[in-house]
Amino acid sequence: MPMPAPTHTPDIAGVAALVRAAARSEIVPRARNPAARLKADGTWVTDADLAMQHRLQRELAALWPHIPLLGEEMTVEEQQRLMSEEAAAPNGPGLWVLDPLDGTSNFAAGLPCFGPSLAWVQGARVRLGVVVDVMRDETFSATEGRGAQLNGHALPAPSTPIPLTKTIACVDFKRLPAALAVRLATRPPYSSQRSIGSVALDWCWVAAGRFHLYLHGSQGLWDYAAGSLILSEAGGHSRTLAGEAVFNNSLDKRSALCAGDAALFEQWAAWMTQESA
Repeated sequence: MPMPAPTHTPDIAGVAALVRAAARSEIVPRARNPAARLKADGTWVTDADLAMQHRLQRELAALWPHIPLLGEEMTVEEQQRLMSEEAAAPNGPGLWVLDPLDGTSNFAAGLPCFGPSLAWVQGARVRLGVVVDVMRDETFSATEGRGAQLNGHALPAPSTPIPLTKTIACVDFKRLPAALAVRLATRPPYSSQRSIGSVALDWCWVAAGRFHLYLHGSQGLWDYAAGSLILSEAGGHSRTLAGEAVFNNSLDKRSALCAGDAALFEQWAAWMTQESA
């Protein structure tokens, strides 16, 4: 597939096509033999993670050479340097933030729920985001102020005229405070709970109305940057457990409390406040 022509400002169609094509070439052929191994921090990495990061770094630089890339598979020192440079130049070109394969443990185990997540962060804001669900061939994308899309079609705001007690929640229990995890397990306010193992797709599935609620205790910038924009542009709502905006233009781990529907979000947030009191 030919690469789009270079432009000064990234365009969502060109970026989405580039990420989707890279995923089909670098991730899909490696799915039968993921060659997974553990990194020093105890998380998984595969040849597909590295191949995607190298390819996208090369192709994005060819189109937008003025925008550096921060990837999950870089060293912590490289990541910190890039974030410091971006924060010091709020009117500069910004920064690509990439998770080359979100859901690596799923990929390594043969569970078909994973894909790349790419965001353009500029001026302490997420300007553009793309998440590809590789095995479903679904490309979620958004540009700040211009709405969200799924495979090039507008993603309507989720509307859920059902009570909180009948909702489906996506909850990652492992990273929650222990007391909260116990309360949710023993006195859940929702009907049922799932966890699919990909933070980026968690956000997108809330945006698409597949989950009504979402809760995660600790996720990295490359995990949530693109997905949080997609949810916001689809009309969804989010905050941290502390009541702050999830995105804070840093490498700090962030919690996320989300819902696609405004009324459900208020009920979900109110339950958290009441239960924490």
